[in-house]
Amino acid sequence: MSDIRPFEVTISDATIADLKQRLANTRWPEAETPDDWSQGIPLAYTQEIVAYWLDQYDMQRLANRLNAYDNFCTEIDGLDIHFLHIRSSHANAKPLILTHGWPGSVVEFLKVIGPLTEPQDHGGVSADAFHLVIPSLPGFGFSGKPTDVGWGVEKIGGVWAKLMKRLGYDKYLAQGGDWGAIVTTAIAAIDSKHCCAIHLNMVISAPDANADDLTELEISALQGLQYYQQWDSGYSKQQSTRPQTIGYSLVDSPVGQAAWILEKFWAWTDCDGNPENVLSKDELLDNVMVYWVNAAGASSARIYWESFGSARTGGQIKVPMGGTIFPKEIFRTSRRFAEKMFPNIIHWEVKDTGGHFAAFEQPEVYVQEVRNCFQQTST
Repeated sequence: MSDIRPFEVTISDATIADLKQRLANTRWPEAETPDDWSQGIPLAYTQEIVAYWLDQYDMQRLANRLNAYDNFCTEIDGLDIHFLHIRSSHANAKPLILTHGWPGSVVEFLKVIGPLTEPQDHGGVSADAFHLVIPSLPGFGFSGKPTDVGWGVEKIGGVWAKLMKRLGYDKYLAQGGDWGAIVTTAIAAIDSKHCCAIHLNMVISAPDANADDLTELEISALQGLQYYQQWDSGYSKQQSTRPQTIGYSLVDSPVGQAAWILEKFWAWTDCDGNPENVLSKDELLDNVMVYWVNAAGASSARIYWESFGSARTGGQIKVPMGGTIFPKEIFRTSRRFAEKMFPNIIHWEVKDTGGHFAAFEQPEVYVQEVRNCFQQTST
């Protein structure tokens, strides 16, 4: 534990002054030609967000929200890893590591910390309590930025296993969505001796288009995959092939960074066309600020370059697994197709509402799904 250092999130006056100057001096493009989001985030909405960011958003809000919890930093494999560590008041609580993805951050989990650590105060019972570990992915947020190649999802999964061991957790659970789901799957493959079960809110297991009697969900999943490949994956292609090139724009322009992120919150939340139907401007900007204040546009993009084509895709995960399928998730699958990779499914639920950022946009549902899954496990 001596290798673990307390960490305080700070946003300096100089950083805020620089941000405000850049926002005020934005050189805007002309408006999109169609009257919708089909060419990307519209000019009018972007200008509305930026005006709020510049004139109304509390620039210390992110630091205040994160510093309300215990933050730490520790060096693993030569890289500083930032994480929140919130221990429940219940000594027998189950250790649980939560992993975000792109374009998310630890901010996604702030609304579920209380219900997961102190369930008796949020409609649960003490048996539902968890000790939470919530790390920032390498190159994201307040973690260090790798300076060498090799930091793909399997490497990160191994680092997370080392982190849990360093914290003194011999047995633990893991949960994640987006890249966090893939890292969580890697943990289960690498550290099955200590990782007792996992829960995913983005299950990567493509439906078989040649299968007999495709269900409505499976047909929808195939249609969603086709749409993603044709219309929604340009960001992914760029970040998996040329993260450095896009990084210059993202690190230099706060509007560019915000637009790059917020367009995905429109596309991937169950928001009926406006991300503010599920998340406030303040919440959206808290997440953007994690990227901006840490100049993480390029470093966060590199997880795509590192992991595409090299992430673990074969073999089965024997660790007990739970999955929750939300209708606006990017990639969806059915239980029968998921069982090809995860033969030991202990919990499976298909929801009628919700999207990609489960803990962020559907915190109550997310908490109940995590509880329902891990109630069937012991650590």
